[in-house]
Amino acid sequence: MFSEKDIQHIHNQGITIIQVNKQIERLKNGMLYANIVAAATLGKGIESYNKKDIKRFIELYETKQNQLSIVKFVPASGAATRMFKYLFEFLEEFKPLKEDITSYTERKNNTAIDLFINNLQKFPFYNKVLNQIKTLNPEFDTLPDNVKHVAFIKTMLNKNNLNLSALPKGLLPFHRYHDKVVTAFYEHLFEASLYSSSNQEAHIHFTVSKKHHNHFIDELNKIKDSLQLKTNTTFKVSFSYQKKATATIALTTKGSILRKKNGSIVFRPAGHGALLENLNKLNYDLIFIKNIDNIEVSHKSENTAIYKKLLAGILLDAQQTSFSFLHKLDKGNLTDSDFKAMILFLKERLNLSVSDKFESLISSEKIRYLKKKLNKPMRVCGMVRNEGEPGGGPFWVKDDNNQVSLQIVEFAQINFSKKNQQSLVYKATHFNPTDLVCAVKNYKGEKFDLTQYVDHNAAFITLKTSKGVTVKALELPGLWNGSMAYWNSIFVEVPSLTFNPVKTVNDLLKPAHQAS
Repeated sequence: MFSEKDIQHIHNQGITIIQVNKQIERLKNGMLYANIVAAATLGKGIESYNKKDIKRFIELYETKQNQLSIVKFVPASGAATRMFKYLFEFLEEFKPLKEDITSYTERKNNTAIDLFINNLQKFPFYNKVLNQIKTLNPEFDTLPDNVKHVAFIKTMLNKNNLNLSALPKGLLPFHRYHDKVVTAFYEHLFEASLYSSSNQEAHIHFTVSKKHHNHFIDELNKIKDSLQLKTNTTFKVSFSYQKKATATIALTTKGSILRKKNGSIVFRPAGHGALLENLNKLNYDLIFIKNIDNIEVSHKSENTAIYKKLLAGILLDAQQTSFSFLHKLDKGNLTDSDFKAMILFLKERLNLSVSDKFESLISSEKIRYLKKKLNKPMRVCGMVRNEGEPGGGPFWVKDDNNQVSLQIVEFAQINFSKKNQQSLVYKATHFNPTDLVCAVKNYKGEKFDLTQYVDHNAAFITLKTSKGVTVKALELPGLWNGSMAYWNSIFVEVPSLTFNPVKTVNDLLKPAHQAS
């Protein structure tokens, strides 16, 4: 039962009582797991191309590039806090007067801090932190090493100093060149000039948190002119926030709604699936999607650009065929060979299952059936070969209607208590690096309403801690998982050099993030 105050709060959030009750029902009933029937592998759901074909698809994209409206969509609202998790633990647990770094590393069985300290000078923020320390403590160089290391990390992270962990990843010092230190935000603009520009104009859309928006604007104003000169590209940068109405409630372990001390309902961010609303506002022919932390130093971006163009060329090729079929379906008078060609395209190119009853349908029913299958948003997703532990990635999934399709499945969507599901995960050869090119307009040039192609049953339920209380939190279907479940999908192998995420601060030491 909701009080009048609750009802007003819910309405102010931009959602309805019905929606909140559905969230409660989902949290109480538990999440619905994906029904995996096979891992997608090379030749069985994942395509791979030789140099000749790669060249052909890239040329197709480059031929059409200046006739298209293109945008690069970058989720960039996440704070960098988790990047520095082990450093916060170090500050809490290290005893500088009683032990050294080696003994701490052995005691904690964790070499991350050792790697960090032994490579301090390679981090892009090194000089900034050092200058700040010496301003505060001119005697810094005379201190014992243990005390120096603690002081360095405190200066990086403390709220009263540089407070780097409070920044969004996009605004952290990410790469250091001989003449400057740049952010991930800077690198994404540079990279956009290499593959997602049209007529020397690059549109980039960042989803950011409201509190950081002005900081991104400041950074843009600082770098824009020099970058435009360097790349001969005009940058059109836009921003949006996660919509208030996409936040979800949480339940305590006793099943009651999580509330603040004043009794008001707590609404929590609903994961990256909430960004479907932001994506849906973009009206472009092609949308490239790439996470803010997956970016390399500029001279290595040219290799990445090759494969982004490849994905775009594959999409345009498939879209061209799809559109030609849809125009034919509009005209009618189709022959058996026309229908056979379309069915082959659905099965072989779009990896879609076709009803056994199709052949028994009359012509008008076949046309209606094929239109429904073909007239959908389309995406081409890069997949990287899994060289480590198996993880979330490309799978063949069966839905409630026994239809099998290609899906990107996260670990949280897999029921590991079922041995057959677990064994299929360990047969996976590739994982999802969040490397997508999307087409969101139909064959008449009208934009699809992307909210109509979501599998709402693919919501995530996770255990979180809120002020010391364990709660069940609800996340909307992931942006490239359940939110795109009913898109037409093509998966393509791309090399691991295109995937360089920064999940911990030590990832900045990897070759992709070192300019020299």
